[in-house]
Amino acid sequence: GKEVVIANAIIAILTIGGQQLFSFFTFSCPCHVGQNLIYGLAFLGVPALILLIVGYALNNQTWRLVTGRRSHFEKVTSPNRLLKCKLVCFVLCSITGRALVAPVTWLAVTLINGSYYICAVSEYVPVYYYGAAPNVTASERRRILATFPCSQLVPPELSRARDEVILLLRYQSQVAGWLLIAVVVITVFLSYCLASCFSPLSFLHFRYWSSYVHNEQELFDEATEQHSRLYAMQHVKKFFGFVPGSENVKEIRIPSLKEWQAISGLAFLKRVDEEHYDYSLLHDWALKERANGKYLRIDEDA
Repeated sequence: GKEVVIANAIIAILTIGGQQLFSFFTFSCPCHVGQNLIYGLAFLGVPALILLIVGYALNNQTWRLVTGRRSHFEKVTSPNRLLKCKLVCFVLCSITGRALVAPVTWLAVTLINGSYYICAVSEYVPVYYYGAAPNVTASERRRILATFPCSQLVPPELSRARDEVILLLRYQSQVAGWLLIAVVVITVFLSYCLASCFSPLSFLHFRYWSSYVHNEQELFDEATEQHSRLYAMQHVKKFFGFVPGSENVKEIRIPSLKEWQAISGLAFLKRVDEEHYDYSLLHDWALKERANGKYLRIDEDA
């Protein structure tokens, strides 16, 4: 849908901006044998991995899939279990597709930029093709190549060879970046085509279904907010003796020290029976205790 496209576009733009700032302020190739590869790959891969994990964590479908998963397959027949497995696989693919937007954007932008790739693989370039340092050992040649990302460390006689090596590596990095973009675009397009081909709904029916699901979720969220507020209001009223927001409050309840202690502290979701839970300490107190105690009348002029 349009909302998904807009959200993915915003994520991609933010990732591009973050990558540029990240490169400008933090990236500085060590230009040392054995360290370039680790440093370059760390800057190339670790942020992409973090963005992937964040993409999974920020997707509501992830938590819908894993929350209460133990009960998903209880008392389910084999055909229904197979259908459940297919549905789980489909949702996982959908979640993964959304989560890959940011890391793929990061990898594509960094590869097109070329700085990380140049730092990582500079010491492995066959520099003898350019006639540079032909009479040195392999270890010395790698040491010289490792300094190529840092122009100030390269001897003047190797400046031309350095420029040619940097051009070669930037060419390789940018080609890899554009190939990654092409593969992702083709994969996404084919995935949508296959999903449409195997969909049991027609084009207009699918649009109606998408609209229905969207509206149902909005209405459900509104009902959840109102229902939970009204339910919590009953417990708060029992504890304090009046409804929050009321204009004509005749009396208020004065909770005892024991009651304050009962609703204070850390609270976890508590199972009452097979069908019900206590959501908080105040909820647990309101269901167990009677609202007796001291009440104080309020003057009308107060």
